[in-house]
Amino acid sequence: MTAALSFDFYPRFGDVRSILRAVPQAEAIGRTPTDELRAASDAADRDLVARAQAGDRGALGELLKKHGPGLYRSVLLPRLGSEAAAKDALSETYAKVVANIGKFVWQNVGFYPWLRTVALRVALDQLRAKKRIVLFEEDDLTRELDATSTATPVDDRVSNARDRDAARKKVEEALAKINPRYAHVIRLRVLDEAPREEVARELGVTPATFDVLLHRAIAALKKALGEQSDG
Repeated sequence: MTAALSFDFYPRFGDVRSILRAVPQAEAIGRTPTDELRAASDAADRDLVARAQAGDRGALGELLKKHGPGLYRSVLLPRLGSEAAAKDALSETYAKVVANIGKFVWQNVGFYPWLRTVALRVALDQLRAKKRIVLFEEDDLTRELDATSTATPVDDRVSNARDRDAARKKVEEALAKINPRYAHVIRLRVLDEAPREEVARELGVTPATFDVLLHRAIAALKKALGEQSDG
């Protein structure tokens, strides 16, 4: 019996796989926390920041543990297009935060906007030396960093939602450049995470034929992303 092809079994499409998996479905953002919960979270962060600035490394560790996963998923992975690169950038971000926590000045929007800015600078440094396919170009991050110096900071939930929307927009721009059938396959199977057999039925093909179609769709998207990066 021939083993079915799987999106996970295409290591040479690793960059594209990481990019697509970094774009969650809209419902993944979750419900809006109450003002009371947000205030309690900010108060806890402010206490942790004060302790960290007084030399409590455990408090700093709690801050990074709280905000790190969202920073990885919403900021670093979509912009760097590689799980390995995003993890390296997250580690470097943590190191910079440890070295510079004393310079942080608390604002009403909390700790996350500053942390995100540190991460964007790390990501920008990586993009300047990139040798892989990415959604976001160096100019994109430069503009984002310029905006952080003039725009009013927002809390982590709003910021994460905007980052996810930006990543999905980049993917949609790339999908618009490939065969509509290929784009439809990727939206259903990868972005919407519909079951393989269900997508095959909707397309009117066998699961085995669908696997080949998905393989070709990912190859086409990788080519489009490469052209987008070179353009």
